[in-house]
Amino acid sequence: MKVIPVPCLSDNYAYVLLDEATSQATVVDPVEPEKVMAFVKKAQMTLTTVLTTHHHMDHSGGNTRLVAMVPQQQKLQVYGGDSRIPEMTKQLQDGDEFMLGSLRVRAIQTFGHTTSSICYYIQDPNATNSDEQRVVFTGDTLFVGGCGRLFEGSPADMYESLNRKLAKLPGDTKVYAGHEYTRSNLAFARSVDPNNAALKEKAEWSASAACTMPSTIAEELATNPFMRVDQPALQQAAGKADPVEVLGAIRQMKDRF
Repeated sequence: MKVIPVPCLSDNYAYVLLDEATSQATVVDPVEPEKVMAFVKKAQMTLTTVLTTHHHMDHSGGNTRLVAMVPQQQKLQVYGGDSRIPEMTKQLQDGDEFMLGSLRVRAIQTFGHTTSSICYYIQDPNATNSDEQRVVFTGDTLFVGGCGRLFEGSPADMYESLNRKLAKLPGDTKVYAGHEYTRSNLAFARSVDPNNAALKEKAEWSASAACTMPSTIAEELATNPFMRVDQPALQQAAGKADPVEVLGAIRQMKDRF
């Protein structure tokens, strides 16, 4: 399994997922389909699937053009979380599992940013390198050092998504988020968690990184304030003790940062 981040628009990432065992390709949030197809063709693989993390147009807006670019006999499967996903052929529920060639996929319904949000946890049972065994595509739910705005959900929804679902994935799972917001996210994180040595180190690294993807679940648990809402430093910054209330308070602080 190989993941290729494809910079799109101003700060978006689409992703090309290559299953080298079956020569099949999957794209995640192909908002600029021409860019995505260039990578698929270069890899000499067959595009079979689109995974859409949520309905916002900077993630799903390329679906229709991409479907039109693929020959009809090579009909793409388009997965998503609700009827607002363009060209969707399969609506997913929390915990649904399916195969992409040799890769195992589990849909994780992650409310908070939207009610259409699905994170895709993918495992490669044939991987010999542990770095290639587990990945998760998180859209605008989990960013490196942050989380999405609460447009259609509550702090409780986002807490459930981040701290009861994504946090339970293996720590070495690679995290591929939908936007390159890392530097601003980590600047905010340091303002509410100033004595976190791991956070300081990651912020210094990100300052000169051309691409900050992927992170890992373990790194996010150590540095992301929205996954550390049970820690005293974050509770002090928020002026709250309940983790859900802490998340809501620091999300409001981030909105104004």
